[in-house]
Amino acid sequence: MIREREHGTIEHLLVMPVTSFEIMLAKVWSMGLIVLLASVFALRIIVEGWLQVPLRGSQTLYLFGATLLLFATTSIGIFLGTLARSMPQLGLLIILVLIPLQILSGGMTPRESMPELVQRIMFVAPTTHFVELAQAILFRGAGLGIVWPHLLALAIIGGAFFLGALLRLRKAQE
Repeated sequence: MIREREHGTIEHLLVMPVTSFEIMLAKVWSMGLIVLLASVFALRIIVEGWLQVPLRGSQTLYLFGATLLLFATTSIGIFLGTLARSMPQLGLLIILVLIPLQILSGGMTPRESMPELVQRIMFVAPTTHFVELAQAILFRGAGLGIVWPHLLALAIIGGAFFLGALLRLRKAQE
């Protein structure tokens, strides 16, 4: 979105016979499909094949969770792109928002070792839900009955940011 704004092509997109929703959906899923394919490759070839780590749960359920994570994080990225006016501004926003989300999600350090306030704040982050979901499915064999709250949280977070970005994009269209 930022590159298109900088190069003046965002106006071309906005006057085309496509809706803001269709533009955003194309941006979300174009990168999402590539990341999902890379995730399948990493699970099958690297984790199971090369590292010989046994995966106990449903890889289909895991990929569904990964799809919701990609929807949520891409929606956050597009929302940040609607706030920023240039690539340097977007870079600063990413440093301030996405990197702490990743570090404090529980994937790099255990959430239990974090202060209680940080744990509560990070419960509204999509990466936190995905880390818990992925560990439960892949290593403990959890099913849909156990991970559905995390799936629901990912869908709600992604939907909220998608809607916010869509409203900001439509406002720019006026």
